Amino acid sequence: MIYDVIIVGAGASGLFLGANLKSKKVAILEKNSIAGKKILASGGGRCNITNRFVSAKNYLGEQKFIEQILKVLTPDQVLKFFSELKFSEEKQNQFFCDSGAKSVLSVLLKRQNADIFYNKEVLGAKKIDEIFEILTKDEKFRARNLVIASGGLSYKALGASDIGYKIANDSGIETSALAPALVGFSVQKDEFWFKELSGVSLNADVEINSHKFSGDLLFTHRGISGPAILNTSLFWQKGRICINFLPKFNEKNLINGKKQLSSVLPLPKRFVLEFLKNFGLKDRAFYEFSDKERQIIKRLFAYEFAPAGTF
Repeated sequence: MIYDVIIVGAGASGLFLGANLKSKKVAILEKNSIAGKKILASGGGRCNITNRFVSAKNYLGEQKFIEQILKVLTPDQVLKFFSELKFSEEKQNQFFCDSGAKSVLSVLLKRQNADIFYNKEVLGAKKIDEIFEILTKDEKFRARNLVIASGGLSYKALGASDIGYKIANDSGIETSALAPALVGFSVQKDEFWFKELSGVSLNADVEINSHKFSGDLLFTHRGISGPAILNTSLFWQKGRICINFLPKFNEKNLINGKKQLSSVLPLPKRFVLEFLKNFGLKDRAFYEFSDKERQIIKRLFAYEFAPAGTF
């Protein structure tokens, strides 16, 4: 049998395509025993399906190519496809499914126009004349068109594999070197005080080049992580980043009052005390610090440093 289209991967992309390809004979080959493992894990099990504000600036890669894709499929169209489900707009304009990720997967499977074959790990593909031959461990599939939707290498436990890159390279398509994305930063000696704060989280703004990310920042035994840092890491290769630990606090509020700094600043007390300790300062009212010491404290609004690397 020759299919019109074979899709490799029953994740979000493969299932969405399978649900939207009408009047064609379509098959999806999935290496796992179930579809959509990553969908079920996304958004903490609530599936953050889209964002009200999506632009090419949120992606690495060919900007014009990404712009074209986003014109073809807008966030509103995604929500319309899943209109039988209810989504709540939360945090940074993200849409989470009220009934959870299982409901999202259920809709994708219910709307399928494709035959899904499970436990079919694709080993390779080649084109003979005008027909693609797709080789799995136990059989061959044939199709006029082949779509690779196998995802990246980021989450092996969910079935991630390098088959997409292998097929691209075997077909003479050049691929760029892979690097980790959405990872925490390890730190150099000057920021070793971060490690003493393992488990502490706070809200911060992080800037890198022309990009700015707001959100939670989490200190770990290795350095820093959390959503704001994970987003920043996508655009970092080497060099400095800048963190504003007090994005919603007016500098003028430091001057007034006789309270200790750890009581005035809207930050975890443990963080303030560790910051002061690192610079050899004691916790006291702002007016009691010297001009030089005040400049150190003001670094909380723009703390610049170069990470050692990524996790």
